[in-house]
Amino acid sequence: MRIRTLVTGLGLAAGLVVPAGVSTPAHAVTAATACTVELNSIYAGNVDEKDGRDELRFRVDGNLFPRVNSKYSTMTAGDTDYGSDFEDPTTIVDPTHSASFNLREVTPPAAGSGTSLGSATADWSDCDTLDVGEWVDLPSQKISGTDETYYDYRVVLRVTGI
Repeated sequence: MRIRTLVTGLGLAAGLVVPAGVSTPAHAVTAATACTVELNSIYAGNVDEKDGRDELRFRVDGNLFPRVNSKYSTMTAGDTDYGSDFEDPTTIVDPTHSASFNLREVTPPAAGSGTSLGSATADWSDCDTLDVGEWVDLPSQKISGTDETYYDYRVVLRVTGI
């Protein structure tokens, strides 16, 4: 009897044996029904303006970012900025809504909405397999073209299940 008690005790400690009358809680995993999408980072491979410096904003859901503490974020070739540099632009995607992070080059001092350089996007297929609280960084999306000069940016968006 003593060996049986010892084996049962070791099994309980290892989580292998459940005594009669004791229920074990199931691990609650809930599939996301929507996802937040946020700017994780932007890398400037080459900037648009001839002075070697771009003043940038993002338009997300009709709102320009940054929008409270500054009017734009300044980048030169080789710089990496993060969501916090743009005051954390964020939106939500679900089965019926996608997200567009439109990169805008502005001209100070009146930054305004500026010139569209292109967009990084996310849609439901980017996060439909996530559980609530689970996140993933999407592959970097290239935004490039020619305005004043050739520009090339890499934008990384993060999606999180909600």
